[in-house]
Amino acid sequence: MEVLREKVEEEEEAEREEAAERAERAEKVERVTKPAEVSKEETIMTQDELRDLEGKLMAIEIPTPADHTTLSQAPIDVSKLPPSYTTNSLKEEHLLMVADNFSHQYSHLCPDRVPLFLHPLNECNVPKFVSTTLRPTLMPYPELYNWDSCAQFVSDFLTMVPLADPLKPPTHLYSSTTVLKCQKGNCFDFSTLLCSMLIGSGYDAYCVNGYGSQDLCLMDLTREVCPLTVKAKEIIKKKEKAVPKKYAIKPPRDLTSRFEQEQEEKRIQEIKDLEQKRLKEEEDRLLEAEKAKPDHLHGLRVHSWVLVLSGKREVPESFFIDPLTGRSYSTKDDHFLGIESLWNHKNYWINMQDCWNCCKDLIFDLGDPVRWEYMLLGTDKPHLSLTEEEEEGLDDDDEMEELGKEEEDKSFDMPSSWVSQIEITPEEFETRCPNGKKVIQYKRAQLEKWSPYLNNNGLVCRLTTYEDQQCTKVLEIKEWYQNREDMLELKHINKTTGLHVDYFKPGHPQALCVHSYKSMLPEMDRVMEFYKMIRVDGLVKREETPMTMTEYYQGRSDFLAYRHTNFGPRVKKLSQNSVESNPRPMVKITERFFRNPAKPADEDVAERVFLIAEERIQLRYHCRDDYITASKREFLRRMEVDSKGNKIIMTPDMCISYEVEPMEHTKKLLYQYETMIHLKNEEKLSRHQAWESELEVLEILKLREEEEEAHTLTISIYDTKRNEKSKEYREAMERVLHEEHLRQVEAQLDYLAPFLAQLPPGEKLTRWQAVRLKDECLSDFKQRLIDKANLIQARFEKETQELQKKQQWYQENQVTLTPEDEDLYLSYCSQAMFRIRILEQRLNRHKELAPLKYLALEEKLYKDPRLIDFVKVFV
Repeated sequence: MEVLREKVEEEEEAEREEAAERAERAEKVERVTKPAEVSKEETIMTQDELRDLEGKLMAIEIPTPADHTTLSQAPIDVSKLPPSYTTNSLKEEHLLMVADNFSHQYSHLCPDRVPLFLHPLNECNVPKFVSTTLRPTLMPYPELYNWDSCAQFVSDFLTMVPLADPLKPPTHLYSSTTVLKCQKGNCFDFSTLLCSMLIGSGYDAYCVNGYGSQDLCLMDLTREVCPLTVKAKEIIKKKEKAVPKKYAIKPPRDLTSRFEQEQEEKRIQEIKDLEQKRLKEEEDRLLEAEKAKPDHLHGLRVHSWVLVLSGKREVPESFFIDPLTGRSYSTKDDHFLGIESLWNHKNYWINMQDCWNCCKDLIFDLGDPVRWEYMLLGTDKPHLSLTEEEEEGLDDDDEMEELGKEEEDKSFDMPSSWVSQIEITPEEFETRCPNGKKVIQYKRAQLEKWSPYLNNNGLVCRLTTYEDQQCTKVLEIKEWYQNREDMLELKHINKTTGLHVDYFKPGHPQALCVHSYKSMLPEMDRVMEFYKMIRVDGLVKREETPMTMTEYYQGRSDFLAYRHTNFGPRVKKLSQNSVESNPRPMVKITERFFRNPAKPADEDVAERVFLIAEERIQLRYHCRDDYITASKREFLRRMEVDSKGNKIIMTPDMCISYEVEPMEHTKKLLYQYETMIHLKNEEKLSRHQAWESELEVLEILKLREEEEEAHTLTISIYDTKRNEKSKEYREAMERVLHEEHLRQVEAQLDYLAPFLAQLPPGEKLTRWQAVRLKDECLSDFKQRLIDKANLIQARFEKETQELQKKQQWYQENQVTLTPEDEDLYLSYCSQAMFRIRILEQRLNRHKELAPLKYLALEEKLYKDPRLIDFVKVFV
């Protein structure tokens, strides 16, 4: 008791010295902040005015929403909680005393400030210090390693419950394990859980007790733009000006009137100014309509959020995280109106800076005792940031040693967290939202979230954008999918234009990437994009209209890059009504090719046009690097035979050509005839490929209709709960293994099984058979004991004889042995003696235990339920 009393006296003396230091710091703060207060006389109020304002604020009745249930009302089974939840350790009791003393000094030195939020009650109505409520935890999921994914998970997983009194911090602060179990909490519960996860992930994170705007405290995002609607800024590349060639052709003179051009530009500019003025007025009107109503409690609403300081995890700049929405804000954002205190798992700090300009002028240097008053000395607090001149002026060695000794005497380490290990099961991590669904209302947008596999079609997120503020006219809908067998990832529907755009992940049977359409009917406007280097034909994009089809290719062996097909009106046939049996007639096919480096430019076709209706074929070749024009040819494609059946001979007028550099072989009719025959075959092939493209479009549309109707979901083989086949196979294997294990156990324990097998199955034992079974079992066991003893004795004698022979050999050849032979002999003798000694011990042990084993088996046989009725008669 005397030792304990001395420790208490030492602690009280340390607390008195610490209180004196705080009083000196408070006087310094008053002297430092006094000039600033004099410069802001308009913002300073007298004590009477403050009392009047307080009376008016107390008279305001704050309606509490009836539909929100607080976390304290939720039933919590306290009996299943660990002892650390229901009691305080000696160190925690000491910490509470230090916190009370710190709070009394703070209230005495700063009577105008609100009481500190130090030790609220937990779910068991036990006071716990806020720093010990934090439990740093690194989650086992890689997705929860970064701050943005952690914040989004906390925002999605929990349901926000408003504070009972928006002007005061809560009286209860529950553990993160209880909050995760109930899946609801206030802003302080959100911050505690998020801060624990961030500290566990290596961030320098702190819980903040301060004041926020009405929208921030009530999680009102109706005046915020949805992050999913914000488009990324496109980087516009500046076009590089082409270097003018020395011998370039001069452009023609501009003969238009400059006066008329200036007048036209003025007229266009006036129209633009009027349009901009109208748009600005409309925007101002909408902003005025969207402007929030004045809040009578502005600057008084209590809120909690998370502060992440720069330094750790390569964070370049400090920022705030609102745990209710999971969004990050700058430390100078207008939503955050002031800070009272902040804490982590090691210490507690009070903000001593003026928040007249919200948090914009605050300096988050927690090592500065003038700006941030800390509670505990013995923790790893940040160091004060000093300039180079101040660092040079410090005398490091002596002063730091003296301060270190003083702090060691007064130090008090923060107790470990009383909260159990924070655990999130894979089912909870996958479900996320309460009951699997969550709805968030943004400015002119509504965001709906579902857990995977909750919807039969794989829908996990839907963003609905509206045209008006009242959210009555739908503008567009975006739907995100997961685990779809057809690899559908995103569906974008524009209600204004009626355009549907489907986005697919790699793995679709037709290698679809994007499908844009207004109708699923064939021969309508649509665009299909495919993944590159997956299709055999190299198709990357297909554009279709009622009368045209354009295809783009890459990586083909024939260097085809582009094919454009024009169709004519379909001929009506009574017997053939389907699209497949009655294709559209082709009027024109245009094909373009990449440059083939293996051919000369004059022989490498760049573009060929098949004018099917006009029976003409046009060719345009690639242009040489040192030329400005390219060679061209046009063939008049006539029938091979005329109406009378006579063959048509190739004539010079059937080929019109322009050659940049004429060659002799190109002028011959044979060359032209062979080229025309080759082009006829290519035309047939192109028409066939265009027809196959039409059929492929019909096949894709049919496949998409079947996929939308079925919307089958894929299940991983590792998902044993949803994969029925894997589950049934696993259960069957476990059942077989369990039965085999039971059979083996029964076979090992049943010492009568070999003897019972000799009897006829199903026959009831007689007295004579029972006695015979007992005698046979005992005699068999006795014989096995004797055999085992004989085996050990035989091995012992064998090892002894071999050792004697080796010793006799050594005596005979001792003179002629080399040192190596002697070493081998000694090694053999050592090993042989070890084996003999072990065999001797085993034999002696067997002789001691054999009678005991025999008696034990005899006793078991007397107590065996199958023999007990017959054996007792003879006993």
